[in-house]
Amino acid sequence: MRKTNKLLTLLLSLMLAIALSLTACGDVPANDPFVCTDHGDTNGDGFCDICRIKLDTHPEQTPEEPEEPEQPEAPDSTTDSFDISLVPVWDGKSAFVSINGNNPYFKTDEIVSSSYEFYSALDSLGRCGYAMACLGKDLMPPANDTRGDISEVYPSGWYQRSYDKSIVPGGYIYNRCHLIGWQLTDEDANAQNLITGTQFFNIEGMLPFENMIADYIKEYNNHVMYRVTPVFEGDNLLCTGALIEGYSVEDNGAGIKFCVFCYNVQPDVAIDYSNGANSLIGEEDGESGDPVEYVLNTNSMKIHLPDCKWVSQMSEENKAHSTKTVEELMAEGYKPCATCNP
Repeated sequence: MRKTNKLLTLLLSLMLAIALSLTACGDVPANDPFVCTDHGDTNGDGFCDICRIKLDTHPEQTPEEPEEPEQPEAPDSTTDSFDISLVPVWDGKSAFVSINGNNPYFKTDEIVSSSYEFYSALDSLGRCGYAMACLGKDLMPPANDTRGDISEVYPSGWYQRSYDKSIVPGGYIYNRCHLIGWQLTDEDANAQNLITGTQFFNIEGMLPFENMIADYIKEYNNHVMYRVTPVFEGDNLLCTGALIEGYSVEDNGAGIKFCVFCYNVQPDVAIDYSNGANSLIGEEDGESGDPVEYVLNTNSMKIHLPDCKWVSQMSEENKAHSTKTVEELMAEGYKPCATCNP
């Protein structure tokens, strides 16, 4: 009988010890400094009772950080290295010529139906790369909106000169040309979207296609894939022209589909594409395009073209004339007029 009682007492003691051990491990506060994140330390010796690893070296159970969202990649431009040899020599009349049978180079996975716009970073010479967009009504400027000032952007190859208006409409050979027109994306002074282009290139070459796309989007509320790739030969600062592609998405090109090269030329004017310098064809000194004589307002510190409407309202005491470049005048503290965009 005594042996039975001793055996029973021993079994009860063993069961109680096990229960206390389990209870202690489960009841240790989570913020206790002597707690193993897996099991716990019940005697305060700095070691986990179960795995016996010193607590300050035990691997912590930390939640995994959420993955960073993937950054959208720039669209893959299939025309970023367009071969200029595919373009016929300018015939002296046409503002543009069809390329690739007038079929744009867009790949299937480049054609999307959600609006976006992309502009390449300027290269080491300060030149624009291609611009690409899926154009829709949501990107276009609101009704009655007007374009902002772009006069403080000086694209590569900007070598402004004036000519008789019978030769160059408006008198000044160069425009700040949007790769993707303002009426399509509401972009103002975006240096990655502005190139130096002749009046002929801008008005006769690019504008008709921009107008066509704008009219189509407004009428049908469809999207148009659009890419403009300025083509620079070698280290030239002035582009030879631009490859322009358009493709209407929802109707698979039934409304808009073209691939053209617009020539950056001006009839009767010879252009040095290495730096943008220009002169009348046939002039030996190469400087027949007269240097622009700017009118300065010494009070407001503004630079004006001679035919700017504000010149006639300027008091004579505040008026000065200069043939320095705009960059030189800006270094002296002057700013270009937002109306005439010298």
